[in-house]
Amino acid sequence: MMTAARRSSPQKPPSHPWRMFQNVSLGLLAWLIALAFFFPILWMIFSAFKTEDQAFATPPIIFFQPIFDNFVKAFAKYGHALLNSLLVAFGSTILSFVLGLPAAFSMVFYPTKRSRGTLLWFVSTKMMPPVGVIVPLYLIFKDLHLLDTVWGLTLMYTTMNMPLVIWMMHSYISEIPSEILEAAKVDGASLMQEFFNIAMPLATPGIASTALLCLIFAWNEAFFALNLTNVDAAPLSVYISAFKTSEGLFWAGLSAAATLVILPVMAFGWSAQRQLIQGLTMGAVK
Repeated sequence: MMTAARRSSPQKPPSHPWRMFQNVSLGLLAWLIALAFFFPILWMIFSAFKTEDQAFATPPIIFFQPIFDNFVKAFAKYGHALLNSLLVAFGSTILSFVLGLPAAFSMVFYPTKRSRGTLLWFVSTKMMPPVGVIVPLYLIFKDLHLLDTVWGLTLMYTTMNMPLVIWMMHSYISEIPSEILEAAKVDGASLMQEFFNIAMPLATPGIASTALLCLIFAWNEAFFALNLTNVDAAPLSVYISAFKTSEGLFWAGLSAAATLVILPVMAFGWSAQRQLIQGLTMGAVK
């Protein structure tokens, strides 16, 4: 009987050769596309271990004796710029959330007839080209004595990231059932308790992903940093531009400095990629 049962059980059809070929081809294509995107970064890292002559050589030199002099020179001024970038990136992210989270919460659970228009206005500020506002911003920063200050650049990045926080957190908080807050009100919860004890814990994945994006944007931003800072508050983006001088472009030194700059954000992004994906996809499937 067992033999008959085994014979009568359905057999898995063999994989079609064309289907296997399609899967292998798509996998190879994905790897090639990923390599094409990563190749410039890989070439920059290789160039950081070359001399200036080797970095500018034509045709490119593939096999060479690696050196670490470029990293030693880059570390000389890396510390001060790194501290400025950390202060500006984390400071602006914290301020953006302090101002943006209550705004998103109020527009979701306490909307007015102008809430939708206000939300769209916040998004429209991201469409304005930075070069169109740099002159008035420079004059305002000059009058307020905020040029070349960490606090001034932090405020600039806060205004840059706050629309992102409000827009993204609005979509995340919208996924919280209003019945939960109504039950909390019945139990006597105050508005602050609703916000801190109920809404924020439920929106933690969205907060994590949005905070990561704000940190990356503030870390990589260069236009405002180049125009509003000089020496004292110069972040890493300004520090990298110092390798282009009147004598020419020091490509090997620039590659070493750029490698040091991208390593922290790459390590942080890879370590937090699970939270980032979870936050970005939250609410995508009902």
